[in-house]
Amino acid sequence: MNSIKSVVFVCLALLAGNTLADRAEDEASIRGALTGVKPSSINTTPIAGLYEVVVGPHVVYMSGNGQYMLQGELVDIRQGKNLTEPSRRGAIRELMSSVSEDDMIIFKPEKVKHVITVFTDIDCGYCRKLHNEMDQYLAEGIEIRYMMFPRAGVGSDSYKKAIAVWCAEDRNAALTNAKNGKPLDMKTCDNPIDRHMQLVRQLGARGTPFIVLDNGGTQPGYVPAKRLAKVLEETP
Repeated sequence: MNSIKSVVFVCLALLAGNTLADRAEDEASIRGALTGVKPSSINTTPIAGLYEVVVGPHVVYMSGNGQYMLQGELVDIRQGKNLTEPSRRGAIRELMSSVSEDDMIIFKPEKVKHVITVFTDIDCGYCRKLHNEMDQYLAEGIEIRYMMFPRAGVGSDSYKKAIAVWCAEDRNAALTNAKNGKPLDMKTCDNPIDRHMQLVRQLGARGTPFIVLDNGGTQPGYVPAKRLAKVLEETP
C-alpha cells in the first residue's frame, strides 16, 4: 500500500512540474509576442490555454502560444459573474495610484466617504454643470480630484485655459472662475497637463467629464451627486 501511495505521489509531482513548465513556456511566448509592450501580469483563466494579460489599465486574453488575442469581457454564465472587471479595476487603481495629489486640483469635503478623479475640460458644458454642483458632491462626502483633459488638444483655447488655471496662485478659485466663463490671467508655468492627457488616453476616454471611481471603475459623463453617491455605495 505504501509503495502505491509513493507511485501516486511521484506521478502527481511530475504532472505539477509539467504544468508549471508549460505555463512558464506559455508566458514566455506571450511576452515574446507583445513586442515593445510589457504586461504587468499574466494569469491563467478557467479556460484551458487562455491567459488573462494585463497591460496598463487594459485586460486582454491571449492563447498560450501568443498567436491569438481576444478583447472583451470574460463572463462565467453559470455564476453570472464578470471575470474581467475585477482585474480591470485593479489595473486602473494601480495606474491612478501612480499620480501624485500634487498633480491634481482637489475639492475636499469635511468628511471624506469616497474619492473620485474627474478628467475635465474647462469648456465642456456637462463639466461645468458638474462643477457648479460641487457643494452637492461635497455634501455627499465625495472628494473630487480634478485632472485636465482639453479635448481640442494641445495648443487649443481649452488647453491654454487649463495651463492658466494650473499656474494661478489659487487653482481651485481659478478653476471655478474658468468654469463660469470669467477671464483668466493667461499665465504659463511648468504643469502636468500633457501628462493628464496622456493618462486619460491610456484609460480610453473620449468624452468629458470622465470619472474614475475609488474602486477603479469608470463612469463616462455627468452623474448627479446623489446618484453618484449611490453608485459608490453599492459598487464593491
